[in-house]
This record gives sequence, C-alpha cells and structure tokens, in this order.
Amino acid sequence: MDHPKDPAPQGQIERALAVLEMLSGHADGLALFEIADRLRIPRSATHRVLTALAAQGYVRQDRSHGTYRMTAKIASLGFTFLTASGVTDLAQPVLDRLARESGELVRLAIVDGRALTWVAKAQGSPHGLRYDPEMGQVARLCCSATGLAWLLCLPDVEALALVAEQGWGQPDEHGPNAPRTETAFLKLLHQARARGYSLVVESFAPGMSAMAAPVVQAGGREIIGSVSIAGPTVRLTEARMQLLASTLLDAARELSVAMATSPVWSGRRQDIFVTPQAGS
Repeated sequence: MDHPKDPAPQGQIERALAVLEMLSGHADGLALFEIADRLRIPRSATHRVLTALAAQGYVRQDRSHGTYRMTAKIASLGFTFLTASGVTDLAQPVLDRLARESGELVRLAIVDGRALTWVAKAQGSPHGLRYDPEMGQVARLCCSATGLAWLLCLPDVEALALVAEQGWGQPDEHGPNAPRTETAFLKLLHQARARGYSLVVESFAPGMSAMAAPVVQAGGREIIGSVSIAGPTVRLTEARMQLLASTLLDAARELSVAMATSPVWSGRRQDIFVTPQAGS
C-alpha cells in the first residue's frame, strides 16, 4: 500500500538521489516499504525509482530477501573523479609521510559545497589498536576535528549557520564530549582558532582523539579542506597531539601548495572564504 500522503512531492531526480543517500548508510540493504516510509515517498513511486536505478546499475535487489542495496558504481565514479582531478596523486605522498611520522590514521577532507568529505587517507598504525573508518563519509562539523579545522577559518556566525544546517546529530551518535549547544561549540571553535588547529578528545567518537589543520589554497584565501590525525585516545593523548602540532601544520602547508595545481580548484571560486578573526 502506498504511503497515505506525499507531503513534499519531488522530481524523479531528487527522489533518486534521496534513495541513494539512504541506501549508502545501509550496507545490508532496505526493503522497498522501508525506503518509501522513511523518505515519505509513495511506494509505487519508490518502486519506479528503484527500478530505474537498478536498470542503470546503481542498485541491485537481493533475490532471497527482496531488499535493495547500492552497488559500487557510485564509489567508482567518485574515485574516477578524484583520479582525474589529481587530488589523490598530489596529496597521497604528504599523507603517507604524515602517517609514518605520527603512527596514526591521517585523512584529507575536501570542501564540497557546504560540507566536508573525506577523500584520501594513510594508515600509520599497521597493526594493533587503530582507528580506520570508511572513506567517503561527510564529516560532522560540530564535533569532528576535521570540521572544526574548516570552521576556525570562518566567522562565528557563518560557522554556526553551517553547523545548524547539518545538525548536531543524535545524543548517542558521537562521543561523550561532543558539544550539544552553540555555547559549547563556540568554546571549542575559539580554542582551535587560537591554536591554528583543532583538537578533540572523545568528541566525534568514543575512545577516539583527533587533531586537524585547515588546507588553504596557496596564494589565495580559498579553503580547500583539512588534514587530520586520528587515533585511540589511550595512545593519542592531548599531550601527544600538542607535540605533533608543528608536523601537522607543516603537512597542511605542503598540501596547500601541492593541491593548488588540481583542476578542482584552478580558476574556481567559492561562496566561503578564509576570514580568520579571533572572536568574530
């Protein structure tokens, strides 16, 4: 049975994108009715969207359970784009070296519109306890070191607007030290701005610490993204992160120069620019 109401009618493209975004967070797949009910799209329309996506190879239906899953086609397109842009080739040597020197997970996130997406990584801890999440995730701006490293370059008003737009997440979604209010968030932001890099302990995830520095286009004011070091809190303590600060900042500056030649940023303008003013 179709959902009784479709309160926000959407075009087929918008619906298809909404379905893909939902399936991206459910590797085990979802039934048609689950997708329709969660997105508040009529089930008949959901079936049409899924059929079209399956025909193009973006989703497949599990024959035994009837659930729908994403294929790797979207990921393949993303990696093809990053390869063509030169981002991974330019950044990887810097990330590899920073991972060796820190012994922890190093990641590069790039600004994509009004969000940050992790696109490249290097693991400096080949064995034992380590933190190594999936790539392609969007960073939670309010509580991740990656997000704070971007937002420290922006005025408070704009940083708060981006956080509000993305949301604070559910109470149990992040670490125990994740900020839940604007006041708590601004305290973290101002501390990061004073240091020139962000530092969080059990904020983005329980038992995990991280630090990050902004990557700014060399010779300009455009924010490219941020580079981070993350690892288990028992090993990546606040004292150790402070010792790694100069190494991280050096890597951020090197990335700024290296990635300036990528066609992703060459000749491009953004709505968001660096305006780092303390207490803004």
